[in-house]
Amino acid sequence: MSAVSSPSPFARHAVDASAIERFHDACLAWSEWPARLPDFATDDVWHWIATNHRNNSRLWDEEDLARRTRASDAEITANKRAIDGFNQARNDATERVDEFLLLSLGLVEPATAASDRPLARVAPGARLNSETAGSIIDRMSILALKIRAMTAQTLRDDVDEAHRAGSRLKLARLREQRDDLGACLDQLLADSRGGRAYFKVYRQFKMYNDPRFNPALVAEAAQAAARKP
Repeated sequence: MSAVSSPSPFARHAVDASAIERFHDACLAWSEWPARLPDFATDDVWHWIATNHRNNSRLWDEEDLARRTRASDAEITANKRAIDGFNQARNDATERVDEFLLLSLGLVEPATAASDRPLARVAPGARLNSETAGSIIDRMSILALKIRAMTAQTLRDDVDEAHRAGSRLKLARLREQRDDLGACLDQLLADSRGGRAYFKVYRQFKMYNDPRFNPALVAEAAQAAARKP
């Protein structure tokens, strides 16, 4: 994809919850989203934050399409395959976010950061956080999508006020959840900088996408091999 000029809401910032929230919302409000990415270099963590958010956006759209009741089986199958692809790409981007953050925090040996077994640099007494910073950012991306969708429900004029009122309550809870996640992200980053915490990249192997590990695909390959003369 060719580079495009970054719209002003996409200026580069330090990674924190406030910047992440603004960025996610700005992407969803951008008329060219998700067809185009903001203009960040691939060696910039914001490129991978954007890529994660873009794949979550595309995944959201495909999930909507996959729930159609009047689509053909072939169309739903195509939606399912697209969902698998976007989900894999979303997880891959999350791991790249973690790589960049771990490097910037000095929590990983640089030569191993992109490998299948990154070597952590751990301060004495630091606690291991069960969730990575990248996975929190991924969850914040999904919440941005939920907030956009629920906001739309509060503005509908083809439903009664009870529907809109219920949607406003749900919207408030979604915003609270995103704010809480953001606070957890900021705390994790602060504790990691201070040597009080660390996190790891484990590589979220999506076995169903790999024909070597998916039992159904292994069986299909074996059946095809058996039919060959």
